[in-house]
Amino acid sequence: MTRNTVRVWSVVHKWTSLISTAFMLMLCITGLPLIFHEEIDEALGTHGVYEAPPLGTPTLSLDTMLANALAAREGEIPLYLSFDEDRPVVNFTTGPTPAATADEMHFAGFDWTSGSALPPFPEGGVMHFILHLHVDMFMGLPGMLFLGFMGLVAFAAIVSGVVLYAPFMRKLDFGVVRVSRSSRVKWLDYHNLMGVVTVAWLSVVTLTGTINTLSTPIIQLWQADQLSEMTAPYKGLPPARAEASIQEAVDTALAAAPGMRVQFVAFPGVAYSTEHHYAVFMQGATPLTKHLLTPALIDARTGELSAIRPMPWYAQALLLSGPLHFGDYGGLPLKILWALLDIATIIVLASGLYLWLSRRRAPATDPVVAQLRDRPVLAPAE
Repeated sequence: MTRNTVRVWSVVHKWTSLISTAFMLMLCITGLPLIFHEEIDEALGTHGVYEAPPLGTPTLSLDTMLANALAAREGEIPLYLSFDEDRPVVNFTTGPTPAATADEMHFAGFDWTSGSALPPFPEGGVMHFILHLHVDMFMGLPGMLFLGFMGLVAFAAIVSGVVLYAPFMRKLDFGVVRVSRSSRVKWLDYHNLMGVVTVAWLSVVTLTGTINTLSTPIIQLWQADQLSEMTAPYKGLPPARAEASIQEAVDTALAAAPGMRVQFVAFPGVAYSTEHHYAVFMQGATPLTKHLLTPALIDARTGELSAIRPMPWYAQALLLSGPLHFGDYGGLPLKILWALLDIATIIVLASGLYLWLSRRRAPATDPVVAQLRDRPVLAPAE
């Protein structure tokens, strides 16, 4: 690699790192508790107290469950229906209209065997604050898209850092930490070592995080593309109400996709459905395929199957990126690994920031200053 080429990569690495580091530090710090959000919610009692019925207890009809949910929310209509994976609980989201905002929606869980309402989920709290800070910095879609751009900038810092690391390490053994040198030299070596160790994980987390920020545009693309194509025969017809049996709609969808289970149902008029259908979203049974959804559109008037088609590749990429981003594929062991790599990334970021800020106070003969002058060593985060 020529000196001019190194200089160009150094400029790229310098500015992409400086631009993204503060935001990446925030994402790493807030992402750490989010990796264990299920365990933290359980410890804090966020899910409420629930004693599961004996195994094999018969469940009620979904029509009965829906009637119970609507009786508790007079004047509202059903928007979504979902199922807990590890307990017989049916969740209903209701609101005043299909276009209800998140603040206007009401979420409630019901025991599928008795029909009784479960204790309400506490609103707000520290995990709610951390989640919103991590997802959109309390700015909605503009905040999400901004963080997505920061993710691309961070990925450019990762690539440029790897390119620059190779010629730098020709003079040293791989992974060496010069413990006998000054603290600045040691931190430089720790920074480079941890950066290389986490580079693959960091690239995956950064790219999946960027994909997650595009969830709204991706769903809108699916609606305008395949969902519109699947419902072409209904174009021009007046909107339908939820007239057909929701239990029969779910049974019809499952019959069309043997071996799958229902993850959630979107009622007519909401974002994930059409004005004429129940959209029954089904998932596979394995840790991987349970994140790959297949929607079946059931006519809300007649209960007949209108269409069934797997989500397109770009929507499937979005569905897979979420659990991969937070390490939700392999249970607690994978979450612990994700947490350790997250902590290592925080150290990479903090040490890079320290090396950059302290370079102005160090003497001109400091070897670290010389290296930073030619090759800033900030690295990005998730």
